[in-house]
Amino acid sequence: MSGLIEGLPDAVALRCIARVPFYLYPKLEVVSRSWRAAIRSFELFKARQEVGSAEELLCVCAYDPENLWQMYDPLHDLWITLPVLPTKVRHLAHFGVVSTGGKLFVLGGGSDDVDPLTGDQDGSFATNEVWSYDPILCRWAQRASMIVPRAMFACCVLKGKIIVAGGFTSCRKSLSQAEMYDPEKDLWTPIPDLHCTHNSACSGFVIGGKVHVLHKGLSTVQVLDHIGSGWTVEDYGWPQGPMAEVQGTLYVMSHGFIVKQEKEASKVVVSASEFRRRIGFAMTGLRDEIYVIGGVIGPDRFNWDIKPMSDVEILTAGGDRPTWRQAAPMTKCQGTIFGCTQLRM
Repeated sequence: MSGLIEGLPDAVALRCIARVPFYLYPKLEVVSRSWRAAIRSFELFKARQEVGSAEELLCVCAYDPENLWQMYDPLHDLWITLPVLPTKVRHLAHFGVVSTGGKLFVLGGGSDDVDPLTGDQDGSFATNEVWSYDPILCRWAQRASMIVPRAMFACCVLKGKIIVAGGFTSCRKSLSQAEMYDPEKDLWTPIPDLHCTHNSACSGFVIGGKVHVLHKGLSTVQVLDHIGSGWTVEDYGWPQGPMAEVQGTLYVMSHGFIVKQEKEASKVVVSASEFRRRIGFAMTGLRDEIYVIGGVIGPDRFNWDIKPMSDVEILTAGGDRPTWRQAAPMTKCQGTIFGCTQLRM
C-alpha cells in the first residue's frame, strides 16, 4: 500500500478514502493495486471509525434466493448484494445472526429445504457451524463451531461477545444450555444454563446492558445481568408479536399497532394495520427507526395465491408524530425473512 494519492503520505490518503461511502468501494478498487489493497485493509476500517465516517447498514437474508444476503444503505437508499453464504446446508434457516467488530455472524440453524415430491425436510435440522462476513475483504470465513448444535435460539451481543441460549438440538429437543463466543479469540465457552427451557422458539435482546431471552407464547422473560450471576425469571407481561430494539427501547407489533414497551408499561405508538395480511416479515431497529421488511401476503379465504414481498417500510420511532415511509425494495431477496441485523462498519 504505497503512493495512494500523489503528494500525500499514505496515512493521510487512507483517511481521505475512509470518508468515501461504502457502496462506492468496488469502484475505488479498480483505480490501482495499491487502492485495492487499501480498500481491503483493516487499517481502513480503523480509519473510518477515527474520522467518524462509520456507516450503519442493515443485513437481510430471505427464503429466495437460497443462502443469499443483501445489505441496505439507509443514507443512499440502496441495496448491496453479498457473495452467497458457502454453507453446505440447503436453505439455511432458523439461525442466529448478529454483528460485532464490523463483521456479520451467522450461527447454527438448519435446513428449510423440502423435497417437492415427498414433502420431506432435509435431514439437517440443527448445525453448530458459524460463519462471519467481512465487508472490507468481501468474503465469508468459517469460524469455531458452537459447542452445541442448535436452531430457533436466542442470539445477541453483550459487550462485544456473542451470547447464544436455548433453542432446539439436532434431535429436535429443547435446550437450556447457553454459551459465549469471543470473536477475537475465536473461542466458545459455556455460561450458566437458562433457568428453564420451553418447547418453543426463543429470541434474545440486550436492553439496559442485560440479556433478555423471550420464548414464543410466554410472558416470562429470562434475564442475565452478568455472566457469573446466572439467569433470573421475570414476568413483564410483554405482548406477543414481532419485536425490535431501537436505541435501548423495545417495540412490539401487536394487534395491528406498534407498541412501545417498558418493563411493566406499554404505549401505543402508531397503527400497523396494513401488515395484518403479511406474514414472515422481519421487524428490526436501525438508528432511531423501525424497519418492516419482506414477508409474504396470503393466502386468505378469497385468494389462495401467496405473494412473496421485497418491500421495505420504515417508521421513525422518535418525535411526536411517528410516520411510515417506503424505502427502496430489496433487489434480490424476497419472501419470508430468515435473518436480519444491523452492521456498523
